[in-house]
Order: sequence, then structure tokens, then C-alpha cells
Amino acid sequence: MSTLIVTLPTSLPMATTPCSTVVTDDGHTVKQQTEAPLSLWADVSGGEIVAMVPATQLSWHRLNLPKGSLERGIFQDGSPTRLRSVIDGLIEDRLLEDTELLHFAIEPDAQAGSPTWVAACNRTWLNAWMLAMEQAGKVVGRIVPEIEPATGGASGQTVLHIVGTPDKAQLLWSTTAGVTVLPLSGASVALIASNADSNSLPEVVAEPAVAALAEQYFAGRVVLQTGPQRALAAAGSAWDLAQFELLRSRRARTQKRLSGWGNSVLKAPQWKPARWALVALILINLVGLQAWAWKEQSALSAKRSAIREVLTSTFPDVRIVVDAPLQMQRSMANLQRQNGAASSADMEEMLGRFQAAAPDIPAPIAIEFIAGELRLKLPTAPGAELSGVNARMQSYGYSVQMQGESLVFKLERRP
Repeated sequence: MSTLIVTLPTSLPMATTPCSTVVTDDGHTVKQQTEAPLSLWADVSGGEIVAMVPATQLSWHRLNLPKGSLERGIFQDGSPTRLRSVIDGLIEDRLLEDTELLHFAIEPDAQAGSPTWVAACNRTWLNAWMLAMEQAGKVVGRIVPEIEPATGGASGQTVLHIVGTPDKAQLLWSTTAGVTVLPLSGASVALIASNADSNSLPEVVAEPAVAALAEQYFAGRVVLQTGPQRALAAAGSAWDLAQFELLRSRRARTQKRLSGWGNSVLKAPQWKPARWALVALILINLVGLQAWAWKEQSALSAKRSAIREVLTSTFPDVRIVVDAPLQMQRSMANLQRQNGAASSADMEEMLGRFQAAAPDIPAPIAIEFIAGELRLKLPTAPGAELSGVNARMQSYGYSVQMQGESLVFKLERRP
């Protein structure tokens, strides 16, 4: 599934405003890179659109959010209004602008009571771009920062990005204290050197257009990174600036979470072993079910063969086996008749069994016997004792039921 990464221009949206866009299929390689207005962006139907906010449009603030301000459920975002009010109160003294003019976003997995990063940008500018993209049918899935504060890690190393053109080169300095934007100059380099530990010098990453200039200032310690590559790295961030008023509803946020999780599971390299494990598990289960079905089918066929073998060995006259239990029952009855013995399907045997099972039922006033079915017309209909008679007759292999004024019972077919 393709992803379109759009770097938002610093100006307000217009029909002819060019935007830098990057298309990727795997999140790691650039498939297409263009500079085009909104109407000419690449089509990624079924994919995701990620908007990237330039570093120059964001300011970063470290806040200690009070406990309870981040309470939320699995599919909830707590109370956005209350959280927004808390942030306004904590940050207003640090800003030159009115907080009502700014859009805020808190860092992923923020914990109340501990230092939390809050990103701020111009609300009017960001809302204007979101509205323009929505009207053009380009629905944004995530909003990410171009550069985010460094996490430090074990080494505490920070990153220094050099971007722009030789005449307007800029330094984007990502540290654990935030992101600083400076013009590339001797004074800026001296400032960075004075704040850097000799054991943890910043990693210098430069665009090709300013690589030669960067090498002059940093003695060749420069790694090349193009603008599209920086956009790919930003799109892989856990940050999502689409918070507070940019969330249309709780349902939209839930869908976005599920969609992002699904895309990560389907595309992210770290999930590749899990995807292969899932495929292997499904295949193993299919093979196991097939083997179990084959085993059960074989056992059933063996039992049927054993029944047929018993029938043909006991009654050699039976040459074609269609229904082994029924054929065996009929053959046994015929053999009993030939030897002068009453079978279970004979009237005498049925009457004897009935008399033993129902001694309290009055003698019938009429008896009818046809093809193994005995009908007894009783002077009075049996009451509750009929259920007991039925249970006892079933133990002999007969079924008993009332049909009108007649009590009908016959030999049940048993497997």
C-alpha cells in the first residue's frame, strides 16, 4: 500500500502553491518525488496521506502535566477540552502569542506527572491546509513533525540537519532540549560547539545542495541525506499532531488508531517475523485439520468395512451391501422364521413384550398386524402410564405412540 508524504509549505494554501511530495510503497525507499500543487499530487487510492510540518513552523515546550489530565480508555482520548485548558495555563507564560492562535499536540505515550513534550504551531495556517486538502479529496491520515526532539538514548547523541541552498542554508538542531532552527554561520557553529560535549558530538546530516558548505564548517563529518529521505524518516515517527480540534470525533480517532496499527502490522519491517509466523501458523493448522479429517475418515471407513465383513461372513447369501444394519436385521428375522423361532418383528413376540411392559393397560378389543407394525385398539386411552410403557418398550427396540384410538408400536431400526 502506497503512502503519500506531503511537506506543507509555510505559506497559506493557494491553488498554485507547489508542495514537495514523496510516494513510497514500503516506507523506506522513494518511489516518486515531485514539486506540484495540490490538484496534481500523485493518486494513492487505498493508501495513506501523511502531512509533514516544517521545523520552522513548530516550537517545542517541556511541560509537567498534572495527574488525571491524561486519563483515557482504550478507544478514548480523555477530555480534549480539559487537557487543552491545562496546556494553555501551563504554557501561556512561555509564549509571545495568544494560546488561542496556536495548535498544540502532546508527545506519544505521554505520562502525567513527568516531563512531556508539547509541540505548538499556528492554528490558522495548519487548519487552512487541512481544509484545503479535505476539499480536494486528499484526506490526511497523520500529521508529523519534520524534526522532533532527540531522545538521547544511551549515548546522548544529538542530530544536526543542514538544509536549504548555499545562500540560505539552515541548521536544524535536534537535542534532548528541543529543536532549534539557526542560520548556517560561524556563530551558529560556535554556539553548537560550545554546548556539545566532546564525547557526544552531534551527528551532522546535510542535503546534497549544502553538503560542501557543511563540510567546511564541520571538517568533513557529514552524512548525506536528501529531502525525500528526511520526509520518509519523519513519516516513520510515532508523533501525530492531529489532536484536539483536528480530531473530528472520537470515532474518527479510533478509526485512525486502528488503521495506523493495521498499516504498521501489514507493512512495518519489525512486524515481518510476526507476519511470517502468522502465515506459518495458519498453514500448520490447515495441514493439521486435513490430517485429522483424513484420520477420522479412515476410521469411519474401517468401521463400515468391519460391519460389512460381519454381514457377509454371517450371511453369505448377501452379496451386495447397501445398508448393513438393516440387511442384517432382516436376514436375522428370516433365519429365525426358517428355524421356527419367533423374531422381534413377529406379532407373537410383540404381544409378549407389550404384555410384560404394560400389565396395567386393559386388553385390546381389536388387533391389526401389517408388515411388522402392530396396532392395538384399546377400550380406553392410556394416560400417564403410556410414557412408562414407551420407555420399557424402547429397551426392547420398539417405539410406541398413540394414533387416534389405536396404540401403534413397531420395531425401531437400529444401526
